[in-house]
Amino acid sequence: MDLVIRGARVVDGTGGPSYTADVGVHEGRIAEIGRIRSGGLHTLDAHGLALAPGFVDMHAHSDLALLRDPDHSAKVAQGVTLEVLGQDGLSYAPVDDRTLAGVRAAITGWNGAGDDVRFDWRDVGGYLDRLDRAGIAVNAAYLVPQGTVRAYALGWEDRPATPAELDRMRGLVAEGLAQGAVGLSSGLTYTPGMYASGAELTELCRVVAGYGGYYCPHHRSYGRGALAAYAEMIALTREAGCALHLAHATMNFAENEGRAGELLALLDEALAAGADITLDSYPYTPGCTTLVALLPGWANEGGPDAVLARLRDDAEAERIRYALEVTGSDGCHGVPVDWTTIEISGTADPAHGAYVGTRVRDWEGARRLLLADRLGPTVLQHVGHEENVRTVMRHRAHTGGSDGILQGAKPHPRAYGTFPQYLGHYVRELGVLSLEECVAHLAGRPAARLRLPDRGAVRPGYRADLVLFDPDTVAAGSTFEHPRALPAGIPHVLIDGRFVMRDGRRTDVRAGRSVRRTPYRGR
Repeated sequence: MDLVIRGARVVDGTGGPSYTADVGVHEGRIAEIGRIRSGGLHTLDAHGLALAPGFVDMHAHSDLALLRDPDHSAKVAQGVTLEVLGQDGLSYAPVDDRTLAGVRAAITGWNGAGDDVRFDWRDVGGYLDRLDRAGIAVNAAYLVPQGTVRAYALGWEDRPATPAELDRMRGLVAEGLAQGAVGLSSGLTYTPGMYASGAELTELCRVVAGYGGYYCPHHRSYGRGALAAYAEMIALTREAGCALHLAHATMNFAENEGRAGELLALLDEALAAGADITLDSYPYTPGCTTLVALLPGWANEGGPDAVLARLRDDAEAERIRYALEVTGSDGCHGVPVDWTTIEISGTADPAHGAYVGTRVRDWEGARRLLLADRLGPTVLQHVGHEENVRTVMRHRAHTGGSDGILQGAKPHPRAYGTFPQYLGHYVRELGVLSLEECVAHLAGRPAARLRLPDRGAVRPGYRADLVLFDPDTVAAGSTFEHPRALPAGIPHVLIDGRFVMRDGRRTDVRAGRSVRRTPYRGR
């Protein structure tokens, strides 16, 4: 036995009662659970600590961070052992040179410009291979990004795909899934993904279903028309026979205060009818996105250079302002923007750092900053409701996802705090979930969605991706004022039986690797 962990409170990821036991680890897997009389090469006294399967971040934006930051304590210190990348329909594979340039510019606010990354891949398999060659801090799975696929096949145009272009998109999605992606993502308030019709998305989901993957949409609205947007995703995946995982599922803006129960009723009806649905959420009320994403879809047509040209044109800028402030932009979920809710959290150019932490005062201020920072600003959008957050996290199909954007001088604290926030605030302090339920939401259920046969539970033969934490002290350190503070009460994290956190400190171990789609063997 390589390691014996003694006297831990085992919270096994199934939602069942916790129990006290020793856990033996050998060659990267859990070898024995119970009272282990023999010793190991190493022993860890875990009395007073809970031992759980490593947490799965079902919605991560670490696509470049894993390559540029070998430490990656933002996630490792939370007990995260696996992240799902390629979110919201925009990431860096599959691409050609033209598409890559557009994507890099479009999501600089999420991941940085990438000037410090060598983009020596073009397809999904190449990206996953690059993660493996780099040696990464945590494991990573990948979703084929539908917006990137659309940009590759027909550019950043707002029009229906031709039959040939749709065939090209089907082929790109199939190729990405065959190379190991676990599903397909969309960002349907982001361009160019938002230009896809429901019929187009259904055809892509048919491909995903054939590979046993899942569809993960950031759907068309979290504000006005949110329930209709959720219903569209349920309907089209049912038609395609595809599993559905709803990204950062919540009900935001004043129109939806107290309406999370209506969303869950919609999900329960579909589940009762046989739908395969899960969802993720983060345990905070504000959202986070890029400032340019709030603009109407027509203003983003043609890609970043076209957006900048429209912003420089006074007449076009006035059209944008009217859509934002009067009619309600589709980029702002159909709700007229309230500038007092928009806080700048980061800029691409540090020269504009004085804006960070300030609220956008009006459209002209937003326009000037977008032009000066070349569409780079990220924002916090203070439009959520605590009752909705708690209601969603109680649902039996719920999983945890940080939606953590690591860029910016003052990022959303969810990037560094989501998982200890669940365990400390919502379990220990508020009792919204029991500890056992919460660990199932953060580990067992995500592993089941990803079809991982040997992760997400503390069982003999399973991979020794484990987190040990103190239920009495675990807490998020990150706050809106100090968003990069690390959590308390999580002293040890292991991946494949190797300590990536030990005694509260990050080790130099990079045990992560790409986690590729489990071959589909039918239902």
